[in-house]
Amino acid sequence: MGKGPIPCKFNHTVLLYKKDPFFSAVSCYSNYRIKQIESEKHTTLGLISIYQPQLRFYPVFLAAYFSGDQRLCCFRPEREATDLSHMRRSFTVLDVLLALALFADGPWAIRGSSHYKQANPEEVRPHSVSITEFGAIGDGVTLNTKAFQNAIFYLNSFADKGGAKLFVPAGQWLTGSFNLISHLTLWLDRDAVILGSTNSDNWPVVDPLPSYGRGRELPGGRHRSLIFGCNLTDVIITGDNGTINGQGNIWWSWFRNKTLNYTRPHLVEFMSSTGIVISNLTFLDSPFWTIHPVYCSNVIVQNVTILAPFHSPNTDGIDLDSSDDVCIEDCHISTGDDLIAIKSGWDEYGISYGRPSRNITIRWLSGQTPSAGIAIGSEMSGGVSEVHAKDLRFYDSNTGIRIKTSPGRGGYVRDVYISNVTLSNVNISIRFTGQYGEHPDEHYDPQALPVIERVSIEDVTGENITYAGLLEGIEGDIFRNICFLNITLKVTSTCSWNCSYVQGYSDLVSPETCEPLRESIFPSHYSNCYGLSSHLQNSGNQNRGAWLQSW
Repeated sequence: MGKGPIPCKFNHTVLLYKKDPFFSAVSCYSNYRIKQIESEKHTTLGLISIYQPQLRFYPVFLAAYFSGDQRLCCFRPEREATDLSHMRRSFTVLDVLLALALFADGPWAIRGSSHYKQANPEEVRPHSVSITEFGAIGDGVTLNTKAFQNAIFYLNSFADKGGAKLFVPAGQWLTGSFNLISHLTLWLDRDAVILGSTNSDNWPVVDPLPSYGRGRELPGGRHRSLIFGCNLTDVIITGDNGTINGQGNIWWSWFRNKTLNYTRPHLVEFMSSTGIVISNLTFLDSPFWTIHPVYCSNVIVQNVTILAPFHSPNTDGIDLDSSDDVCIEDCHISTGDDLIAIKSGWDEYGISYGRPSRNITIRWLSGQTPSAGIAIGSEMSGGVSEVHAKDLRFYDSNTGIRIKTSPGRGGYVRDVYISNVTLSNVNISIRFTGQYGEHPDEHYDPQALPVIERVSIEDVTGENITYAGLLEGIEGDIFRNICFLNITLKVTSTCSWNCSYVQGYSDLVSPETCEPLRESIFPSHYSNCYGLSSHLQNSGNQNRGAWLQSW
């Protein structure tokens, strides 16, 4: 690796890279994200796209010079290069725009949508109080629900004066469910632990979600989450890696013993809210799903750890539900169910409510699960689209990527692009389930069939995989334009793929896919596949690359 990463001089960007004889993967962290680029043995100049929060994707020239110490030089997007000793010429905005036009259909463009602004958990609120000022005692025994409620009631008077911050210092702060307010930062110190009460009376029962028609587990209402917000804007839950512990074991026992009257609570839930940031925290042992934004917009979940035992029932990590413009990044999750699930309502209730989940970015996610690393569904009746996930690592898990649906769901899953996935000791790499079942009541319409189309999965490697894929569509409702590109799996079973009622295309897949997906993507079906890079079209752009290098 030479001498390690060399920082670029603009906007605190750091470029990390690796080198082999044929390929250099250049990954940009901090405020920029860049696509992998191919390189020659020595100096390469290529057009790439860098994500800049204020400008979204912006074309930038990058030169990589690999000598004995594997130096790397990167160029400013505006005018001059940062390292004049390695540049052939400086680039103006006009240069960039001309090259962008030339490369508009080239392999350098990054598909998909990264839409969110960078989270700023350090945002200064003009007013701040500590929970101890309201009588809270952090001994892990004293119930502090009233202290949290009173503190937030007090801080509400500052909502129109720049907002406020509630500081939770080191200690064990036992509490029941409490509501947040707009323009609030809830800040947990490094050794602060918010503990959920083990008395169900401290978790009030609220109405079911309209897109579900009932509690997810039982008819009727549901227990409100430990930390809850509804119709809010500009809320931050963050800290110095403090902890929110749901003490879910008692709830799991009640669930298994069938002694609950209502559906279990989530750990954190926001409803019908916008401008939500959850970052720099650890979440432990949620009674049910851990983080649940529902009917929300502009949500960022960043740098969180979510943990629950493998045996804990339905302790999903992050469940995005009928929400849009969501970014999840830099998270590690190990729970008893799906690490991330994307949902949008249940059968006839979700169809009627009609709010999709869309424009979702997931990246730099790692974890293990007895279920799926990323799942879409099974409650997807309002629709799911424009999902972009990359840089995923799942290990010691049942399934890598899964789509779950059923007759009666209606809705759609379309325009999904998942790339750069690493799997280790995973039972099923890719699974589509068209007969998942589970309906809210007998009033669902079995003729309401889901539409599953334009799902692309690219750049997957796997070690010790039992099955490459189990892809089960629905008779009379084929899942269409399923595209796999550059997937290499070391599979232990003799039957690597099992497919029914699916149609699509593939290239560079080992072991070879099932018959319905064997038709080649390139050149005839590239337009049928959502978001794929043009690996096999690079030869057609070699002249362009030579032209660019001649500058």
